[in-house]
Amino acid sequence: MTTPEDGTSRPDASVAATALRLLTRRGETLAVAESLTGGLVAAELTSVPGASSAFAGSVTAYATRLKHELLGVDAGLLADRGAVDPDVARSMARGVRDRLGATWGLATTGVAGPAPQDGKPVGTVYVAVAGPSHAAVVPLTLSGDRSAIRVAAVRGALELLVDALSAPEGPPSGEARENGKAKDTEQPGSF
Repeated sequence: MTTPEDGTSRPDASVAATALRLLTRRGETLAVAESLTGGLVAAELTSVPGASSAFAGSVTAYATRLKHELLGVDAGLLADRGAVDPDVARSMARGVRDRLGATWGLATTGVAGPAPQDGKPVGTVYVAVAGPSHAAVVPLTLSGDRSAIRVAAVRGALELLVDALSAPEGPPSGEARENGKAKDTEQPGSF
């Protein structure tokens, strides 16, 4: 983590730089869909000089209805499970990839606090990546205040992207993480 002049923490920019370098080497592009992170993933990516060579753009769909209207997340899925759900995260990643015409889509959704949402406790986060032939979702269980949860979610999303870009056979299946560190429990994430 680095600390900008305003005293807030932010993810280590080297993860964003690594992701952009991998995308550029592959001649591929990235689009991002954000909910709880509210544009922080896009800000982290665009803080890297030369980001425009691989970063297509982003959609901040904070309101649940915008996840459907802008990203194509199934309205029934949102009504049944709410916005904080692994299938919603996966659909957001696919939707932003398709709508922005990028090779890869990356998405964040979750509960930063101060109160639970959709029956999910504060710190419940799902990050997802969708590429040309695979998609993966990683559940994160994060702690701390609202700012710390959002910063950790950004890092988790960027780490998932780097893992997906580095994997020879597409992105990894989802694995549970706690405070940004992998736990032993596995969850299906590929389609």
